[in-house]
Amino acid sequence: MRPLTVLLTASGVPGSAALIRALRENGERELRLIGTDMSELAIGRHLCDSFHVVPPGSDPGFVAALVEICDREGVDAVLPQSSYELPALAEGRERFGETTVLVASPEAVRRSNDKAETYALLDAIGVRGPAWRRVTGAAQVAAAARELGYPEEDVAFKPLVSSGSRGFRVLSAAADRRRQLFENRPGVSEALRLEELVELLGDDRTEALVMELARGPERTIDGIARRGRILLGHPKTREEIRAGLAMYFQTLDDAELMDVAARIASELELDHFFNIQLVGEAVIEINPRISTVVYQEDLNLPYLGLKHALGEIEDDELVSYADRIRAGRKALRYFDQVEWD
Repeated sequence: MRPLTVLLTASGVPGSAALIRALRENGERELRLIGTDMSELAIGRHLCDSFHVVPPGSDPGFVAALVEICDREGVDAVLPQSSYELPALAEGRERFGETTVLVASPEAVRRSNDKAETYALLDAIGVRGPAWRRVTGAAQVAAAARELGYPEEDVAFKPLVSSGSRGFRVLSAAADRRRQLFENRPGVSEALRLEELVELLGDDRTEALVMELARGPERTIDGIARRGRILLGHPKTREEIRAGLAMYFQTLDDAELMDVAARIASELELDHFFNIQLVGEAVIEINPRISTVVYQEDLNLPYLGLKHALGEIEDDELVSYADRIRAGRKALRYFDQVEWD
């Protein structure tokens, strides 16, 4: 098979090292990997064959920078890893010419990234999500929190658009700042009292959500879709959370979770990779991009998704790989490091 050149964006995210290794160990062909990131200290600089610093995904010059790299490096496919890059890539994918960009439609990306749109979608199709209120400003935050049961019930606060638990806070009348000071590690997401959040917000007018605090085990569904049809995917647990990142996963055999994912994928007409996250029975996030993968020696989800996007395998062939999914397969993430002079 002919070699492929793949551009991997956000190549400094926590899942990059495992993804790069899996793509290289596909068992069929050589892959040339081009890493990009807005930081020079991305692991992609050391693990990819070539590396380029690019503007943030929100920068007006982001797409132009990637198009220029694709032309220079002869890139066959762009595999995005960051939610912040998806709107620009979805809107600008025609600018990449013959390079395939694995991104959903602009509308699917918009409705997934905007959490209020996500929850409205869930309500419309009858999928359980958290009770929610869209708010702007401290007064609306306070009113929404009380409508949802605060102070008797803990609630959650989250910016309208975020990724990796950025900005997420639990609002709890029982939050103990002294205990947090002496017992919690730096960087741990601390619960706040509503009064503290109102003071922090001041006259800030950033749109946000106040939500029911979903409780229960965390699970996700990972998969590959085409025009809203899930071709290959499976649920998994999401455990051992550190700094908002799950560190341990176990694949599941759960037809009900796959049905939830199918209804969401159909409504959004998702294409390529997706990840749907639940806490308890409530869907809390839809990510129309690749996320952490549980790899098997006979099931390389990222590589299969690339081949499908490039037209090397048809829908039905991709569907046939479902028989290989092994429930109970485990993945444990850990820290590693590289050295250089």
